[in-house]
Amino acid sequence: SEIPEGVEVITMPRLSDTMEEGTVASWLKKEGDKVEEGDILAEIETDKATMEFESFYKGTLLHIGIQEGETAKVDALLAIIGEEGTDISGVLDGAKKSSGGSKKEAKKSEKPKEEKKEKEVAKKEESKKETLKDKETDTSKSAGETTPTSSADGRLFASPLAKRLAEEKGIDLSKVKGSGENGRVVRKDIENYVPAAAGSGVQQFTATGEESFEEVNNSQMRKAIAKSLGKSKFTAPHYYLNVEFDMENAIAFRSQFNQLPDTKVSYNDIIIKAVALALKQHPQVNSQWFDDKMRLNHHVHIGVAVAVPDGLVVPVVDFANEKSLQQINAEVKDLAGKARNKKLKPEEMQGSTFTISNLGMFGITNFTSIINQPNSAILSVGAIIEKPVVKEGEIVVGHTMVLSMACDHRTVDGATGAQFLQTLKTYIENPVLILA
Repeated sequence: SEIPEGVEVITMPRLSDTMEEGTVASWLKKEGDKVEEGDILAEIETDKATMEFESFYKGTLLHIGIQEGETAKVDALLAIIGEEGTDISGVLDGAKKSSGGSKKEAKKSEKPKEEKKEKEVAKKEESKKETLKDKETDTSKSAGETTPTSSADGRLFASPLAKRLAEEKGIDLSKVKGSGENGRVVRKDIENYVPAAAGSGVQQFTATGEESFEEVNNSQMRKAIAKSLGKSKFTAPHYYLNVEFDMENAIAFRSQFNQLPDTKVSYNDIIIKAVALALKQHPQVNSQWFDDKMRLNHHVHIGVAVAVPDGLVVPVVDFANEKSLQQINAEVKDLAGKARNKKLKPEEMQGSTFTISNLGMFGITNFTSIINQPNSAILSVGAIIEKPVVKEGEIVVGHTMVLSMACDHRTVDGATGAQFLQTLKTYIENPVLILA
């Protein structure tokens, strides 16, 4: 059907190159609200991050096609914006026909059952509250316990994103005071929540031996991680090379380098720079495998694995071999901050030619990683440990670090990988060469 003049149909956007479907984490506007160009309409959870989706149009939000918590394919009807009072029934009928309507009809038929189930649960919760009411004392109120944010039927008002964050942090949503519309709990309420002092309220008792569990729906990011790592592990023939470096010179180098004004580089920054320089000399390790060809990259883009609550993202430091240690430090800090706040842009996670995963800060001494395809290798960096070492025939106290490189045998042979690690060893154990 023809779209009326002045009406804009907004579909589920493709917010990353691998995105096939998205979940609406929360709507920041509701039907009937005025929308200005640049206003944030909703938060959409993709396979890589939860991203804010802004409006490119001005008008009234006439229709919301995908509700909070619902998942839909890319290009599904997300919303309609236009002049207030515009008849959009024709547009909605056209959208239903194009989608076949089967999914919506199935959901509609299930709705009465869901509502009935919710009412039964609400009644049970209400009866529990009545029996507990006589046993409660005023001590919990005097201790400053927050009033539960819920409706009269016992259901909590919270955005899906806030619910997920609360689950991850182990926070009881009923104890959180909501700052959203009608007391709704939103993301910032969970992030800023401070638990009440110990001893306030009634401690929950769980019978010994009682089994309990919870089920958490897989996020788009978790699905993407499972798909890409499963493909990598079962298609690329992995093998591993382990090497131990003497870190005495690197420790002294970092200490002296950080005496420069406004300078604070980490061991990870030094490793990124050293790896980038070594890769320039070994393009075979800086390669990618395709069915009919192998690509030897002469540019060096280093992917740096960053842990986030939902899993793992790999922001990329472009042309790392050409950047100074201070520039690498600033860029990695910026990218890691964006990753943890789910503000990374898709282009900031694309194009890596080699990946580094560092768990040394967690006390892990050595580990192996799964290759981040289409890269040919990934370097796992452990902690620097103090231990006895043999130097010039004598046992002395030394500092060492173990690195493990996972290689794709289709592109990187054992000798090739070993030669790369020898070059890397030269840079790490003689870090002044990094500045040469």
